[in-house]
Amino acid sequence: MNDRDEQLALAQKAMQAGDFPRGLALVDPLVTADPGDGEALYMAAVALRYLNRHAEASDMLARLHAAMPEYGRAWQEAGHLARAQGKAAEAIAAYQRAVRFNPALDASWRALAELQMGSESRQAAAQAQRIASLPRELVAVTHHLHEGRILRAEEICRHFLRANPKNVEGMRLLAQIGVKLGIMDDAEFLLESAAMFEPENVQVRLDYIDALRRRQKFERAREEAESLYESDPANPLFQSHLAIESMQTGDYERAFALFEQVLEKVPNDPATLTSRGHALKTTGETDKAIESYRAAFAAKPDHGDAWYALANLKTYRFTEDEMARMEEQVARPDLAFMDRVHLSFALGKAHEDRKDYEASFRNYERGNALKRAQTRYDADTMSAELAKQRETCTAELFARHEGAGHKAPDPIFILGLPRAGSTLLEQVLASHSQVDGTLELPDILALAHRLRGRKAGQSLYPQVLHDLSAEQLETFGRQYIENTMVHRQGAPFFIDKMPNNFRHIGLIHLILPNAKIIDARRAPMDCCFSGFKQLFAEGQEFTYGLTEIGRYYADYVDLMQHWDEVLPGKVLRVQHEDVLDDPEGQIRRMLDHCGLEFEDACLQFHKTDRAVRTASSEQVRQPINRKGQGAWVPFDPWLGDLRAALGIEP
Repeated sequence: MNDRDEQLALAQKAMQAGDFPRGLALVDPLVTADPGDGEALYMAAVALRYLNRHAEASDMLARLHAAMPEYGRAWQEAGHLARAQGKAAEAIAAYQRAVRFNPALDASWRALAELQMGSESRQAAAQAQRIASLPRELVAVTHHLHEGRILRAEEICRHFLRANPKNVEGMRLLAQIGVKLGIMDDAEFLLESAAMFEPENVQVRLDYIDALRRRQKFERAREEAESLYESDPANPLFQSHLAIESMQTGDYERAFALFEQVLEKVPNDPATLTSRGHALKTTGETDKAIESYRAAFAAKPDHGDAWYALANLKTYRFTEDEMARMEEQVARPDLAFMDRVHLSFALGKAHEDRKDYEASFRNYERGNALKRAQTRYDADTMSAELAKQRETCTAELFARHEGAGHKAPDPIFILGLPRAGSTLLEQVLASHSQVDGTLELPDILALAHRLRGRKAGQSLYPQVLHDLSAEQLETFGRQYIENTMVHRQGAPFFIDKMPNNFRHIGLIHLILPNAKIIDARRAPMDCCFSGFKQLFAEGQEFTYGLTEIGRYYADYVDLMQHWDEVLPGKVLRVQHEDVLDDPEGQIRRMLDHCGLEFEDACLQFHKTDRAVRTASSEQVRQPINRKGQGAWVPFDPWLGDLRAALGIEP
């Protein structure tokens, strides 16, 4: 135990004994030394409340919310503080946030049961009773899971399940842990088993549908959603889930019909209107998507998801009135965390369109700072992970395994950084008669996760690549082809456009030696600033800071140079700016690399009718243009940290 941990333990012991002055005295130096120390801030806030120093406790909590915006115990303490001051409405709002971020906070549920009335009070009391009935190990697992201690949560949960192998809540929690760790096959298996043990458990079945969708098993997810819907066709929750799964399988007509059914029962429901907007956007009905998004925030002015969805169309321009309404919402101190994030990015786009670059950057930076606090991304850890690929995946490794792997030539991997032009390259190749466009497939990342294992807390990957047999490599490659077949429409080749696969080119080559790989690259300032402006649905945590994204780009370039050295000719690099200068020449290069004949449809890619789910969906439906080139230049006065990380002189 280090000095900090020992001091925190002493402070906790003092406070448990009711000695709050001593507890505060012990944590004060820790807060001074590290203003972002969440545990110390939390204990200081608790001590200050018990000492009736409410204003100071409130200040301490504000700092804690900034450092750890989704820390449930911090919001629970905010509820306790508001209640102590007689502010019932504030207390209810804080407790509601607390249980949203950590559903095992029984003190918050009990408080909500006491403070609320009617059905809301009864529901909160039922939740408190449910937590009280859970085994204490599972309550501890839930706390660890929702407070970011994932490996500790996994350790306790696995130990519990060894003694209670058919405990459905334990299985559900371990599946949630699997989702957090990216081990989606384990999560799917656990939830499938849990649903068999308790088929009437709606939460398990909803979690199972979510796991299937994350594994991109869209047909299976739809079947499960259909089964749930058939059990109660009038239930708007089941209608909504079936609509979403219908979208994923391309049955947009069914999805739209179901969305209308939900809206008949829950008129102007903002979440449904937003989901309907996403479906309309995906199918290219932009004007109708805009109407749906506008209806969502007309119904709920702080519904940040709908505001950001409009901004994320890239082609939409906010009105002055809409900007004023967004600013009004952002000024609210009680605005929910993700609504503030969404609105910050949307306002960044709105001000950028009006060429008010200082206001635009201020909003982008606020949104990124919030996400940075939420994700706690560590650039040093990522740099070390990518360095391991360079150290481990040597020319000798590939020479030793030459001739191994599954021989299928089907996959075309398009990889690199997000916002580097990969969606454009995918749209070009998917316009070819011999190529299926798919999605950003998670299969390679999932395999890398499985190979990590854990030995004394250390990842076994990529070092384990040296130990794999030819039979294992062939099996992994064959399983990849089999598992991705569900996304194909019958063409001999298909595209896997997961950008982060660049980290695993060595693994790809070993299991699929005949796969084609294309590195979509964009000029560093354009690429990095475009990533900084983008709020991603999930993942891509390195984009939420100028230094972080600059370092990641530099690490990516270094790793791609390594792949060029140890696997010469394996990767075709396609520079986005070259595509803008000479589209036909670069398209022919790509087709030659993939062994495909030239087809005019590839030049007319913007006319290809296919669903596009990435942030560039509207842009690839237009002919090639230079709208995004040099977008960073007006922001240059505020991009010093990015330049420094990239090693670019002003």
